[in-house]
Amino acid sequence: MVEKKLPRHKSVYLLPNLLTTASLFVGFLGLTWAIQGDITSCALCILASCVFDGLDGKVARITNTQSEFGVQLDSLADLVAFGVVPAVMSYLWLLHDFGRLGLMAAFLFMACGALRLARFNVQAATTSKKHFVGLPIPAAACTLATLVLFTDYVPNEYLHSIISVGTLVLVYVLSFFMVSTIRFYSFKEISAFKAHPFSWMVTAILIFSLIASRPKVLGFVFFLGYLISGPLYTLFLLSRRGKRLLRDSSKKELN
Repeated sequence: MVEKKLPRHKSVYLLPNLLTTASLFVGFLGLTWAIQGDITSCALCILASCVFDGLDGKVARITNTQSEFGVQLDSLADLVAFGVVPAVMSYLWLLHDFGRLGLMAAFLFMACGALRLARFNVQAATTSKKHFVGLPIPAAACTLATLVLFTDYVPNEYLHSIISVGTLVLVYVLSFFMVSTIRFYSFKEISAFKAHPFSWMVTAILIFSLIASRPKVLGFVFFLGYLISGPLYTLFLLSRRGKRLLRDSSKKELN
């Protein structure tokens, strides 16, 4: 008996969608822990969701199981795991100290995350894969998650003064960066399944060793560095490249 093949628009691929669902589940689990007051476990769930979120796209591309259904499911899962969960976590952690200002900061983070995902889905086919337009929502969520872990090294007397104000400012900055046109390097050109120079392997091992030695500190430093890299990459590299192209085109017109 010949197995009848379903039409592409009526079928789904199990493996990448299961990984997406795992990301959604871990995010939901983190939300329940945040409500219970276990902010550290919630932060770890956000980081775990980021791992599953990265795996589902890689698996879909490697196995050639990409689909429009998977793209939409991934966006909905990202909104929960990296939009709703870090917003609620931040508010229940420190932002509630600021009343309505903290509430609006948490809501703005979630809303800007939704706008970022919607814009990404619309522009995915036309924008360069080398960089993201605006801060990716998983990076924004992981910045807040690693900040929670980083505060284990901060004295308690500074938690509801310096750290709380810094968190409020950081949430507003992350929200603005997500909907901005600032370019952030995507790392999509760096594939683990392609040949690279030996120095890349040494650098990767060095970075892994450093983060593994002090994950709570260097994890936050890593995401904070990525946050700063966006404006620097846009202002210096892309602006210089644009000026060079404009200069070259004007020379060709004169010749």
